Amino acid sequence: MITAAADDGPWLDEQAGRLVRPYTVSNGRTRPTADLDLLTHVTASGHPASGHPGPEHARALGLARTPVTIAELAARLRLPVAVAKVVVSDLVEGGLIRAEAPSYQHAPTDPAVLRQVRDELRRRL
Repeated sequence: MITAAADDGPWLDEQAGRLVRPYTVSNGRTRPTADLDLLTHVTASGHPASGHPGPEHARALGLARTPVTIAELAARLRLPVAVAKVVVSDLVEGGLIRAEAPSYQHAPTDPAVLRQVRDELRRRL
């Protein structure tokens, strides 16, 4: 049985899963043209779209109404991160999304602190 809900994205089949393969969303492209990493924050610029963005592009734009990281966007779009980066890159090029690189200035560098964070994450997972 094929079902679709507003937040499911592309059509899904209960047995087969996603009917539109992820890399068809990016026209087979695997590399974004913008420099994006998992913690890059993206926000919709508020500029109107020229033309008709694809469904994933439109969903990404909607999700970026509030700041969101590439990792979160990929999870919400149910796309591999590489594909999500290409989608966001398209939107950045079109001026529809602003991307802000993460700042690593205040990241902890003390090995003891990093080990403690690692151990706590392992304990919780």
